[in-house]
Amino acid sequence: MKHGIRFLCGCVLTFAVASAASAASQWVQTWGAAPLPPTPALGPFPATPAFNNQTVRQTVRVSAGGRRIRIRLTNEYGTKPLVIGAARVALADEKGNIQPGTSHPVMFSGRSSVTIPAAAPFVSDPIDLPVKALGSLSISLYLPEDTGQCTCHQVGVQNAFVSDTGDFTDKAFEPKQTLQMRVFISGVGVESPQPARAVVILGDSISDGVGSTVDTNHRWPDLLANRLDAKGAGAWGVVNMGISGNRILGDGAGQSALARFDRDVLSTPGIKDVIVFEGVNDLGISHGIPKGPMAERFKAMAPAHKVTADDLIAGYRQLIARAHAHGLRIVGATITPYGGAMYYSPDGETIRQALNKWIRTSHEFDGVIDFDAVIRDPGDPTRIKEGFHAGDHLHGSDAGYEAMAAAIELSLLN
Repeated sequence: MKHGIRFLCGCVLTFAVASAASAASQWVQTWGAAPLPPTPALGPFPATPAFNNQTVRQTVRVSAGGRRIRIRLTNEYGTKPLVIGAARVALADEKGNIQPGTSHPVMFSGRSSVTIPAAAPFVSDPIDLPVKALGSLSISLYLPEDTGQCTCHQVGVQNAFVSDTGDFTDKAFEPKQTLQMRVFISGVGVESPQPARAVVILGDSISDGVGSTVDTNHRWPDLLANRLDAKGAGAWGVVNMGISGNRILGDGAGQSALARFDRDVLSTPGIKDVIVFEGVNDLGISHGIPKGPMAERFKAMAPAHKVTADDLIAGYRQLIARAHAHGLRIVGATITPYGGAMYYSPDGETIRQALNKWIRTSHEFDGVIDFDAVIRDPGDPTRIKEGFHAGDHLHGSDAGYEAMAAAIELSLLN
């Protein structure tokens, strides 16, 4: 009997120690980029590329730090299997310069190569590479076979480098091509030794960072990550799921926010909060008369039925209900001014004002970030104040994004 009691006590102790170790660390997403289907060349945006017997080296800046990492690759819009011949990850500076002695192979079920099925993501094995909060990683992928047009994120605002031919995952190379896309990567997770949680930004090009300086991590979500890290009180993963041109109700620049919410938001490891900052493209594409190099594309995306304030409020309510069903807080951001932009219209402006009033006063979101109040011109509230836009009266400048991030009340987040 005594032996049985000792055995039982030993089992309980072992279980308690294992549980404590498990509770002391957790996986949380620390970086993300929403996958997009291939597209032809659109105005200033090049066609989605394909690769064959080439290495692509990309730099990402994490938000939360951790003692191990894992990388999420994506072939979600691929029409055939994607072969990854080799992959490596290393600590890097913001411009991708690898820190000596930090390069590690990326493995998949213990193997150095993997074939990712068409229409699927693939998560790597954990990698014993400690990374600090706000640190940068260099990720190199060798693509030995013709990939077809890639599952890429179109707007990286970060230089990525493509080799001529061959596997250069473990060595330097002279780039044959420089891109500003995210190629076959959609997420990085970290195993955090301290309490950790993720906030996901569901947004459009203003969250994607259009207008900010390349290779500086000056998108407003990056600057929010800086503030949350300075605040302390655990680790914060800030996951930017902005897509340039994205809409709440319509496809065209990726799937609509309603269609991609489960994949890009609800499936995020460690998620506690969502910030929704979308709507201006619904207004501009539906009500504007676009001008410039993207005009024909926007006209083709215009819905048969012009969206109303009630349509968009119904869309917001769908996102709120789905977030709450998963126990998440969801914060709404007011739509920023776009007077002077190529698809501005007085009708769209009237709806924008009605939507912002609803966001501020309905109390249906769990909190409100009033980006409109932060960057509008006091003399002309239909426009962004000078110095805060990138010259197109729609996207922020570095200064505009800094003002937006600085205005977020951190107590809104868990």
